[in-house]
Amino acid sequence: MHRVLLLVPSASYRASDFLDAARALELEVIVGCDEAPVLAESGACVQVRLDDPEAAADAIVALDAATPLDAVVAVDDQGTIAAARAAARLGLCANHPDAVVAARDKLRMRTLLSAAEVSQPAFAVLPPTGEAAELARLAESVGLPCVVKPTSLSASQGVIRADTFAEVLVAVERSRSIATSAGAPADQPLLLEQFVPGPEVAVEGLLTDGELTVLAVFDKPDPLDGPFFEETLYVTPSRLAAADRAAVEAATQAATRGLGLTEGPVHAELRVRDGRAWVIEVAARSIGGLCSRTLEFGTGMSLEYLILAHALGRPVSPAPMQGAAGVLMLPIRAGGVLVEVTGREELLETPGIVSIDLTIAPGRTLVPLPEGNRYLGFVFARGDNPLDVEAALRSALAKLYVRVRPERPLKRLAAGR
Repeated sequence: MHRVLLLVPSASYRASDFLDAARALELEVIVGCDEAPVLAESGACVQVRLDDPEAAADAIVALDAATPLDAVVAVDDQGTIAAARAAARLGLCANHPDAVVAARDKLRMRTLLSAAEVSQPAFAVLPPTGEAAELARLAESVGLPCVVKPTSLSASQGVIRADTFAEVLVAVERSRSIATSAGAPADQPLLLEQFVPGPEVAVEGLLTDGELTVLAVFDKPDPLDGPFFEETLYVTPSRLAAADRAAVEAATQAATRGLGLTEGPVHAELRVRDGRAWVIEVAARSIGGLCSRTLEFGTGMSLEYLILAHALGRPVSPAPMQGAAGVLMLPIRAGGVLVEVTGREELLETPGIVSIDLTIAPGRTLVPLPEGNRYLGFVFARGDNPLDVEAALRSALAKLYVRVRPERPLKRLAAGR
């Protein structure tokens, strides 16, 4: 029986889907988590410092010496660098660590894609400190409107659109504060990028020896025009024209080559404008949250199944998706403490709706974008065509009511007490 180490951040949504896929593949699983033991159902658990990839790689190599591993797979962004470094040292199937680092660092990604002449937004680097005149010069070089973003965060956290130079100054201060609060070094630069209008799509793919197999292209039917970039709807198959879809797939392949990615899952986000596909993001992991549950590639063959089979070198031939599918990522509209979510029974009666998963429990604090990086939950739909799926998800959202109460400020203790 093959043995796989899954690197699972404690806040990840993804663990159970990977464990289900491992069972289908009859694998022995060890879960490596930053807060072990986190999943009693998985069996063996070890603690791995995902915030320190080199230390994590050392621990994984030591684990392999005692319990040989056949694959090391990260289920989310936080574990990708550690997985790549450990796999490289163990001679397992994986991307080169430098390529994974580039995919995690938006500045390095932009620099490499520029060198590879991949179509992407114009960009500039905002130093940790800078005078207003310098920021004005950089904003002019990129053009307005523009987007300010941290280089190391994901899920649109800290990403802010600015339409004027005055808004650039506010966005820079806010984005930098969000990045440092999330643990980024105080001297980490920010990115200033050209805002590219047009529809946005997401590509889910799998790399084998550098060649990209596109598994799905998702439309994002809601406009993502800012000032913040909260994603809501993903629907597949895409309704892009054939030429635009071909441009999207070609740009994704070019981006993976520019970054040096060669093996495993790829999640890319692109915008389509005037017949060109502009690369917004490329990640060396699969789609986030629970969104992969929209994808089925034959009986019992989930996206996680394909990822694990690939990591083990097992050839698989995924069947084309049948019909259409989509997911609604329930947005957090206002901050506060979640009291309740009602309307789930009515939602599940909506034709086409398959299920709903709420991922934040009552009593927990909700933090909207751009400070936050989580969703309230996920609603899944299936249908004969993308239009029906989109309509079902929009109807479902209208049936949910989210009740939130303001957080109570902490009372100060009187002096001497």
